[in-house]
Amino acid sequence: MSVRTLVVLAIALVFWFVPKALGLYTDWLWFADLGFAGVYRTRLLTQAALFAVGGAASLVLLLGSAVLARRLSDRAIGQVELPGSAQVRAMARPFRAAVLGGSLLLALMMAGSLAARWPEVLRFLRPTAFGTADPLFGRDVAFYVFTLPLYRLVQGWLLAAVFFALIVAAAVYVFKIVLPQVPIEARDDAASWPRPAGGALFSRPMRAHLFGLGAAVLALVAWGQRLSIYELVHSPRGAAFGAGFADIHARLPALWFLVVLSLLLAAVLLVGVRQPGVRVAGYAAGAWAAAAILVGVLYPGLFQRLIVQPQELERERPYIDRTIRLTRQAFALDRIAEVPTAGEEMVTAEEIAQRPATIGNIRLWDPEPLLTTYNQIQSIRLYYDFVSIDVDRYTIDGRYRQVMLGARELAPQRLPPQAQTWVNRRLQFTHGYGVAMSAVNEVTPEGLPTLFLQDVPPRGKIPIDRPELYFSERATDYVIVRARFPEFSYPKGEENVYTTYDGKTGVHIGSLGRRLLFAWRFRDLNILLTDAITSRSVILYHRNVRERVARLAPFLRLDRDPYVVVADGRLFWILDAYTYSNRYPYAQPHREGFNYLRNSVKAVVDAYHGTVTLYVAEPADPLIRTYSRIFPGLLRPLAELPAALRAHLRYPQDLFAAQAEMYRLFHMQDPRVFYNKEDVWVLPEEIYIDKPREMAPYYVIMRLPDAPREEFMLILPYTPPGKQNMITWLAARSDGEHYGKLLAFRYPKDKLVFGPMQIEALYVEPIYLQAEQGRLPEMKRVILASGNRVVMEPTVSTALRGLFAAPLQRRPEAERARPPVDSGAATDPVALLRALQARQARIQDELRALEADLQRLLQALERR
Repeated sequence: MSVRTLVVLAIALVFWFVPKALGLYTDWLWFADLGFAGVYRTRLLTQAALFAVGGAASLVLLLGSAVLARRLSDRAIGQVELPGSAQVRAMARPFRAAVLGGSLLLALMMAGSLAARWPEVLRFLRPTAFGTADPLFGRDVAFYVFTLPLYRLVQGWLLAAVFFALIVAAAVYVFKIVLPQVPIEARDDAASWPRPAGGALFSRPMRAHLFGLGAAVLALVAWGQRLSIYELVHSPRGAAFGAGFADIHARLPALWFLVVLSLLLAAVLLVGVRQPGVRVAGYAAGAWAAAAILVGVLYPGLFQRLIVQPQELERERPYIDRTIRLTRQAFALDRIAEVPTAGEEMVTAEEIAQRPATIGNIRLWDPEPLLTTYNQIQSIRLYYDFVSIDVDRYTIDGRYRQVMLGARELAPQRLPPQAQTWVNRRLQFTHGYGVAMSAVNEVTPEGLPTLFLQDVPPRGKIPIDRPELYFSERATDYVIVRARFPEFSYPKGEENVYTTYDGKTGVHIGSLGRRLLFAWRFRDLNILLTDAITSRSVILYHRNVRERVARLAPFLRLDRDPYVVVADGRLFWILDAYTYSNRYPYAQPHREGFNYLRNSVKAVVDAYHGTVTLYVAEPADPLIRTYSRIFPGLLRPLAELPAALRAHLRYPQDLFAAQAEMYRLFHMQDPRVFYNKEDVWVLPEEIYIDKPREMAPYYVIMRLPDAPREEFMLILPYTPPGKQNMITWLAARSDGEHYGKLLAFRYPKDKLVFGPMQIEALYVEPIYLQAEQGRLPEMKRVILASGNRVVMEPTVSTALRGLFAAPLQRRPEAERARPPVDSGAATDPVALLRALQARQARIQDELRALEADLQRLLQALERR
């Protein structure tokens, strides 16, 4: 290798390594600022070790194979001058450079791919038993979650490395041996031309090299087939997820056959070194490919079609039972307590009187219109914005109230064009300010929400001493605080109030070296040129709360909806985080890919200080116990969570939605019923802005049957496919000692209970008015319905009085005289049910038309 080549490689390495090192250093500063330098050190050292081992091993294998091939080729050719030797010598230097460059590139790619799998390596080193064995091989679930993925990683990596080494060796042999001899074969006197030593195209040492690598490839393929035997517990091919009848009786023997065949063919290659030529390698490859198709694909397929399908239920029954049982375990569906309920069609005035807190917390406001309203009446200035609406509960004036609230975040992109300066965006406008909070069930005479917290500075029912939001859902850009001049805090009349950040986090940026470092990191020369930075200045980055937690714990799956909490006069963000896996044996995967999910972590981010604390919410989870051992000090017990924050923990929507999705099928525990899909449920639809959409989980405050008091919970109903009557509703409790308990209230199958798009026991629907040229939705009326009574009033209380005071309206004589269904079908239950459903659909259409007429009437009244 020439000096010039070495210099070029060294320069390329510097240009690749230095940016990486600077990025790693700024990341280390961020972790150290949060107090988790040890977490980053563990991760970084693991990645570095894997990168070094992977890079060195692959480079040695690739270059070693290339060097060995070159030496064996030179030895075989000796001093023989072949017709193509001159041309080959002319291309030798570019070819060597290509081999060297390609080997380095492949080594870097393979090292990077190995380093990226650091979580699997750390999990393998710190496994925790699940205490549950798979029913096929009797291995603990931990083997599939922690051990098998690493085996597959090592097998796949080694297979790729050896295969690339084989390709490199073959390329060298073709260049050194085959190309110089090509012109010989084109001549009439080819037999008189000299040949390499021994007269064979490939000498025995060369065959030993190639066949040895080929045998290693086949041995690694055999190991891969052996691992595939264990992976049958994740087979998607049978009547249910996991190893089914055909997998166990056809694919498993086929895989064992391929394991043995691969090892035998590897031995054949090693023995074939003694035979001249390379045909034995072609025969081995052809035999393996034919066996893989015939035995590995066609045989199991024919077995499934001819043996299993004609008697599929009987043959698959025990395996369906395994899937049901283990899926329920993996998604904690086995914790759901089923509660039979009568399904009364109509509530009574006495029941209403017995549940004042439930009625007093009926949700009238939906998040979407309320978000628009907040942005109209509470954004205060154009540079503030509400990103989302959260649902929570607070004790206000001694009453347990369900509220909606949103954080008033900074939106610097909304500043006027002339104010879009670097100083404004990085030094002046650095944080949001306060929250808006309103009752879920109250409306002002103008149709607007009744606010419990409002304005800047915040005023209302709950004191806030530290309303600044330096860390939030919208915050994505870095800011520099404690600069030479103070930051904008909030507007006060015609003037502005200013402040200086006094938080606990922030990376110091006062020195010239740090300014150079972060100017490079953010590609922003202004950091270096500005004179506003002092020795006290700090830089805040990764300020988005989801990104902040994700960088700290990338092995956790994060909930989509962080929610803001007011506690002890300060603002916090609570974010639910999940341990997950797609390796739980026999467990049916969710449509997002995972087949094991636990809400094992509650992450709390201080909106002012930016500190992040991770609390273990489910200490029995084996995955979180493994992570606790990998990263000591990262996770804290939930008992350390302050009581003011613990009162605002809620069952997470993403987990509940995933469980509700799986429970649609896996409430059926009888294999026959499951196979025939006799009792499948669907998530209902609701009407929003005249369009149907799938109903999302819904937070409410209500009192369960036989419960002493109202509580905060998450609910979702189910309906049968193609119908709108409610068959079950699922509830997740969130308060106190009942947190995390799941209940399924099941209605009798012989009783028709109206669903969300019909009339429930008590149906509540708000009517919003929004002008065509405006964006401010106003709530004008509330519709209440129970049984066959429907009233519409300005408030819930007046609607309730009207609902229970009004007598039943008499139907017209002609309608009462009309028979309910065709007399010929009166004794046919199916026809009777269809007739009832048709009538319900007509009533629903009439109600929609009535609501549209009412909205047009209200709009006409508004214009007057």
